[in-house]
Amino acid sequence: MTELTHFDAEGQAHMVDVSDKPATMRRAVAEGRIRMQAETLALITEGRAGKGDVLGVARIAAIQGAKRTSDLIPLCHPLPLSKVAVEFELEPDVPAVLCRVTAQTVGPTGVEMEALTAVQVGLLTIYDMCKAADRGMVMTDVALVEKLGGRSGHWQR
Repeated sequence: MTELTHFDAEGQAHMVDVSDKPATMRRAVAEGRIRMQAETLALITEGRAGKGDVLGVARIAAIQGAKRTSDLIPLCHPLPLSKVAVEFELEPDVPAVLCRVTAQTVGPTGVEMEALTAVQVGLLTIYDMCKAADRGMVMTDVALVEKLGGRSGHWQR
């Protein structure tokens, strides 16, 4: 395991200096799911949720979450994102909705946090839009799936 980079020699938290790192293409994929009652998934699937297009709103929320990651996570660098793609997969057998986000940039640091934040914000939005029907929904399995670029190269779960 490598040393933690968000602490200086005195053990104080700091933002990592990336000014000497080359700008390269960085991509990260993260995913997570929200488990729910079958009836709740049917509301989403059939477009009968009282607040409107659940997955359409959650997609926009996830994109916004990626864009605002540095406002939420104290030591994250603000990044010029070149791509944020959000996919939803309905899982009737679970029942759940899987959210998968791909974030991409060209810069000196990775976009893992942006992808992970986007997934969680997308799932939270589904919860918010459906909580009147199902307060027992559970967000789970949020994880980095893949990252490309940078010094550490390609990593895949």
